[in-house]
Amino acid sequence: MPPLIVVNNPKEWTLQMPGVDVIDARSYLARADFGELKGVKLFNLCRSYRYQSIGYYVTLLATARGHKPVPNITTIQDMKSQTVVRFVSEDLESLIQQALAPVHSEQFTLSVYFGRNVARRYNRLSLELFNLFQAPLLRAQFVRNGKWQLRQIGPIPVGDIPPQHRDFVEESAAAYFAGRRTASRKRVPVKYELAILANPEEELAPSNERALARFAKAAETLGLNPERVTQDDYARIAEFDALFIRETTAVNHHTYRFARRAAIEGLVVVDDPESILKCTNKVYLAELLSRHKVPIPRTVLLHKENLEAVGRELGFPCVLKQPDSAFSQGVLKVENADEFAAEVEGLLARSELIIAQEFLPTTFDWRIGVFDRQLLYACKYHMVPKHWQITQQDGARRRYGKCETLPLDEVPPQVLRAAQRAANLIGSGLYGVDVKQLGRRACVIEVNDNPNIDAGVEDRILGQELYERIMRVFLQRIEQRKAGKQS
Repeated sequence: MPPLIVVNNPKEWTLQMPGVDVIDARSYLARADFGELKGVKLFNLCRSYRYQSIGYYVTLLATARGHKPVPNITTIQDMKSQTVVRFVSEDLESLIQQALAPVHSEQFTLSVYFGRNVARRYNRLSLELFNLFQAPLLRAQFVRNGKWQLRQIGPIPVGDIPPQHRDFVEESAAAYFAGRRTASRKRVPVKYELAILANPEEELAPSNERALARFAKAAETLGLNPERVTQDDYARIAEFDALFIRETTAVNHHTYRFARRAAIEGLVVVDDPESILKCTNKVYLAELLSRHKVPIPRTVLLHKENLEAVGRELGFPCVLKQPDSAFSQGVLKVENADEFAAEVEGLLARSELIIAQEFLPTTFDWRIGVFDRQLLYACKYHMVPKHWQITQQDGARRRYGKCETLPLDEVPPQVLRAAQRAANLIGSGLYGVDVKQLGRRACVIEVNDNPNIDAGVEDRILGQELYERIMRVFLQRIEQRKAGKQS
């Protein structure tokens, strides 16, 4: 159904917004038929969200009815909290100082309409505030006390929109609502909304464009409505039933904030925030796998006081790893004690602990895909010719070894067992487990929470079925959550 806008009095609603239904708050609260509606996106534009006001109850009952209100209860509480407002001011300090530098007065009011301001120079700040306080119409008050600070933020009542801003509000709302619909190509009746977070500018994205299109096709065949979102859509997460992250993740990154927010809002999330935390730190992974006796290369956790342990326990050559390294970056092979001494100081300057592992020479690494605790696909990622890794940065150019995809029944059982044991220690998400095989020995190198699934590579055996298997798990988990069963 179209988005529902709830206001105190429809007579105050003078804006023209095609494709939305406008209703008064008391009718929404009192009429039983609204309680029966499913999949409702509700935009609460009541005059006040004060505790126990009618605006507060609109959001509260919408939540109880399984609708998706904007703002939600968390945002309403955040807007009231001076502590939260102060933290936001500190987080956005650089952006605030930059945006308000030309302002000569001691106070400044910024009106944010669906993440935009009438003056384009304030759009970045407006979008950041909208992402943090997800309400359609916001008024932010800034004061200058040596430097600019956010003092207060709250909703703008519909009746308080200046007449000269109304055309802009209509335009901003139309753009916002149109954005929600552009990705929709419904093949079967849509049951649920799926957000796919991807960065079109990312050089080493975990899925190429053809793979993203195949994910979307698979979702549609199951009644999921996929929509590509970017980091600028943070404010809209609560509108969806599930979030699928197809952008490289990191803890100090918007991908982690998306995952956390989505989990708090009750969405099905892949990658879930716990998996991101566990997989993006190699110190944690090494300790976890070792403690559960999953085979890994001989490993030493290095700090400034035990450097001599490398020569004694591993010998040379060996491999040094930054805890948060990815795509073979921050991973070094040192051939002898002199190279070790030259490299280790720089790595320990960035982290109190780093990983040192025995060097296991192989011509390829196994990559085993696991999702929902089930084996999904298997690849051989070959080393770059005359190099010891599967990828190599060569000046401005990045080189890759060749890839082979094999049926699972052609993979040595010890490789599959090691990969599945490692993945299951992390959770039930989507993982890519890297395994080195030396004869009958299989050693887990790492578990990736955001593995590559590219069209033409990882899908060579299963084809479209690979994408459909993943989407079927999303559907199953969404329906379990709607039925009150966590997954």
